[in-house]
Amino acid sequence: MFSYRFGRVHNDLKFPLGRPPDPGGVLEVAPGVLWLRLPLPFRLDHVNIYLLEDGDGWLVIDTGINTPEAIQAWETLLAGRLSNLRISRVLVTHFHPDHIGLAGWLCKRFDAPLLASQATYMTSRVICLTQHELGSRQHLDFYASHGMSEEAARLVATRGNEYLMLVTELPASFLRLLMGDQIKIGGRNYRVINGDGHAPEQTMLYCEEGGLLFAADQVMERISPNVGVYAGDRSGDPLGHYLRSLRFMRSEIPDSVLVLPGHGRPFNGLHKRCEELEDHHEHRCELIREACSVRRRSAAELVPILFARALDPHQMGFALTETLAHANRLVRRGEIMEVSEGEKSYFVAISAPESGQAILPVRSRPV
Repeated sequence: MFSYRFGRVHNDLKFPLGRPPDPGGVLEVAPGVLWLRLPLPFRLDHVNIYLLEDGDGWLVIDTGINTPEAIQAWETLLAGRLSNLRISRVLVTHFHPDHIGLAGWLCKRFDAPLLASQATYMTSRVICLTQHELGSRQHLDFYASHGMSEEAARLVATRGNEYLMLVTELPASFLRLLMGDQIKIGGRNYRVINGDGHAPEQTMLYCEEGGLLFAADQVMERISPNVGVYAGDRSGDPLGHYLRSLRFMRSEIPDSVLVLPGHGRPFNGLHKRCEELEDHHEHRCELIREACSVRRRSAAELVPILFARALDPHQMGFALTETLAHANRLVRRGEIMEVSEGEKSYFVAISAPESGQAILPVRSRPV
């Protein structure tokens, strides 16, 4: 959930705001809209936080991660640049710790309600309430069945323990955000849009009047967010969900909006960036399809085809789940199939290139 892939931006995105705010700084991006950054202890070293004027208070979009550094950054801001500011509502875009980690802390401190999609709230709660299942045999077997080493399988299957440390306890109730809802914030109407693939029911806000799109992690300037398949939904098609979300955004949101992402810089050029991301994933599907037309491959064997650099076990976990997302997309499209031999799973092209005859699976997984 912390993995993002960095890539080259091919189109001419425009960055009207210039440099991001310095650590501890605040930048006004539009009337009544503030932008600040909090530190992350990962390769992706920051998360964007937005504050929207909300009557006599402010609504905050995302909260940062539960680390001493992030809490200290908030304390410094609240004692300095934001000392006269009261947070009236806390909105989290999705359940990943860099976005929801300090939601409970902020809600309690300001006695503010939590706004989130049902999937965001419930997913976080389930992870925290079912810690006895973390590292279960089911999870270990899932990753091992796709060719992952025992070390990497154990690391990936138990990383939910890390989640417990990085997220403060959420309020006992929340205000649910649904696709198509209209929220009034500071006199402006915001339309709720859900994006899927990176996280279920990731919440975005679109303000037609102000020409603003708070895009969370769905569309960013040079990062393709992690889109992965996990043990609880092994037949899932998160990449298909993600691509549909991108197409929806191109058709429903003007290209002229200022995109305010969860990481990186705000930019103009939404439609071209969505097209780039679609092309990016289609290219990776093509690489998998070609590899599986030569011989059957486990997901672990496909990883180096998509990720050329050396990976440590932690990175291997994210790479494998994203590789599975591309393979599952091809299975849904009827271009490859998943077959099993014993406890191991492989992917193979539907037709053998030598004879053109269909390959019969040992056991195929229904989709």
